[in-house]
Amino acid sequence: MWDSAIYGKALTSNKVVKVRLAVLLGVALVTIACATGPLLGLPPEGGADARGAAPEFSFSRDTFAFANLIRARHPDGDDLYANYCFVLARGLRQFKQFARFDPALPRLDHAGYVALVRRVAARPPWQPALPEDERIVIPGYASLREFSQAEEAAAKEGLGSRLWTLVHWSNWRVTFWVTPAHQDNVAREIVSELRAGRLVQLLVTNWPKPELNHTVVAFASSDSSTTIDFAVWDPNDPEAPGVVTFDRQARRFWATRLYDTEPGVIRAFRMYYSRLL
Repeated sequence: MWDSAIYGKALTSNKVVKVRLAVLLGVALVTIACATGPLLGLPPEGGADARGAAPEFSFSRDTFAFANLIRARHPDGDDLYANYCFVLARGLRQFKQFARFDPALPRLDHAGYVALVRRVAARPPWQPALPEDERIVIPGYASLREFSQAEEAAAKEGLGSRLWTLVHWSNWRVTFWVTPAHQDNVAREIVSELRAGRLVQLLVTNWPKPELNHTVVAFASSDSSTTIDFAVWDPNDPEAPGVVTFDRQARRFWATRLYDTEPGVIRAFRMYYSRLL
């Protein structure tokens, strides 16, 4: 299940604040921009719809209660929880795939919860979801939102270092220009994964504009004959879903509503769906 009321509100939200992020450095790898899977059945213009959603996913229940902070908005802040967007997006998927919550069980101390979160975060997100009886049990809370609100410090500590957010080798794809065919293929794969009941983590960028080099998690889609709107969870904005739109005719993605991002053309890549990507 996804929150249609919140999603609809997000589609019409005009709250956009422009902010400059730090410019990425490094030498681009030259082949990976077009490395995606085989074409998967995205309906043609005017054809069957491309609606899909991860089953039983609720934005208000199955997401973290705290945000990844943006340093540019907190210039005087010390010890900020910033540059953790990939950690949080990956963690959202890991909790959805490998953990379950049991509010009837006794609560643990800080160290106990840190240990459980570390176990969840240690599992590769590209692996299949575990059966309910094999999942890591988080006692004392009913959902990820409730747990991360009450045990924020333990959740952050257990999720671990932001190192991979900063230096993961696939991040350099933000420097690549991509073909319309490549972006069409990404859209097809998102739809296919959502129909299969899986969340989809995306690397999104409007490079060379040093504003958006970020990750979000798609959890639902809704289409028309000309566009597909993907509802996304943005680690920078725990309050409401974001929206990334795919233009069928132009075969490109658009930042319709991403936190602190000016609406416009972006490029999208899938993340953490295999050992290499």
